[in-house]
Amino acid sequence: MVVYLDHAATTPMHPAAIAAYAAALGTVGNPSSIHSAGQGAKRVLEEARERVAASLGCEPIEVVFTSGGTESVNLGVKGLWWARQADRTRPRLLVPAGEHHATVDAVEWLERHDGAVVTWLPLDEHGRLRVDALAAALDEHDDVALVSLLWANNEVGTLQPVDEVVALAAAHGVPVHCDAVAAYGQVPIDFRSTGLAALSVSAHKIGGPIGIGALALARTATVEPLIHGGGQQRQVRSGTQDGPAAVAFAVAAEQQHHAYEPLRDRLVAGVQAAVPSAVLRGDPVDRLPGNAHFTFPGCEGDSLLFLLDAAGVAVSTGSACQAGIPEASHVLLAMGLSDEEARGALRMTVGHTSTEADVDALLAALPDAVARATRAGYAAHAPATFAR
Repeated sequence: MVVYLDHAATTPMHPAAIAAYAAALGTVGNPSSIHSAGQGAKRVLEEARERVAASLGCEPIEVVFTSGGTESVNLGVKGLWWARQADRTRPRLLVPAGEHHATVDAVEWLERHDGAVVTWLPLDEHGRLRVDALAAALDEHDDVALVSLLWANNEVGTLQPVDEVVALAAAHGVPVHCDAVAAYGQVPIDFRSTGLAALSVSAHKIGGPIGIGALALARTATVEPLIHGGGQQRQVRSGTQDGPAAVAFAVAAEQQHHAYEPLRDRLVAGVQAAVPSAVLRGDPVDRLPGNAHFTFPGCEGDSLLFLLDAAGVAVSTGSACQAGIPEASHVLLAMGLSDEEARGALRMTVGHTSTEADVDALLAALPDAVARATRAGYAAHAPATFAR
């Protein structure tokens, strides 16, 4: 039986969400149809929207269902940026260097194809945005269209200063998009009180189905859509909506009452005892409650991953691996680690199915995996570059 400690990648569906999904699949009708079957399907969909909205602290009208976190981020970033380009006087985006690739690739696409100017903001040694650098950038540039940042770093787990960022941006009349995919279900989120223009989440990170997410979009925010068609969902995201998936999403959102910290702390303490050379990355206190991210000196993270997988333990490196060539995490590089240090990364994340026995199995397998990975050393490759 596999010990699953990669809940940050995806977490198993809650049994209640599976049951609700199966039951809702029997609903007949298109929610946009005006006959009674269509209106019945719409009622199922809108009740689910209300429940998801409650979990995000926003109004139901502000919940735009999407295909997942990546689409939500693209809609939030591109849509908000495009909406401010009427006279092309605000082409600039301010983005921290350690963002998820959904944001990184979206803004780089805008830069290559649509004239955007991207200013990458530095992180501190814990992976937290340096607020002083954001303040300086806002003071220096009067052409900023948008700030986008993570609620919590998806690799090292560090919580970001969202309230400070929104306050600084608001003083300059700049909207803020937040990628909360990693944070949703882990820490409290109240969209209404943040002052954010938009916030992205995904169902499969909280025990819902893969293939549905949401963008919480403030009533006052204007976005240009990515998808055109029937004008569903405030003319923001066209397409027939997936009512059954929305129902399962809603049920999963109502299951988020887990205390992950004790198990996470047991894991962290156990790793530090079993492998004293391991270095905990990210903020040691202000981090996601299910996240434990380490670097192991002298080891290739991918080697550790495969060795642990062979021992029946599923974890993640938290870094990109393109064409089979190990690459250092751009997050860790932005935190100031060397290429060699960053390549020894391993991310272990607990979730709603995790047990003490899971942690014990990891700790039992880890010392041998580290010893074997250390003997293997680093794979030969040219260091990756990630311009900032």
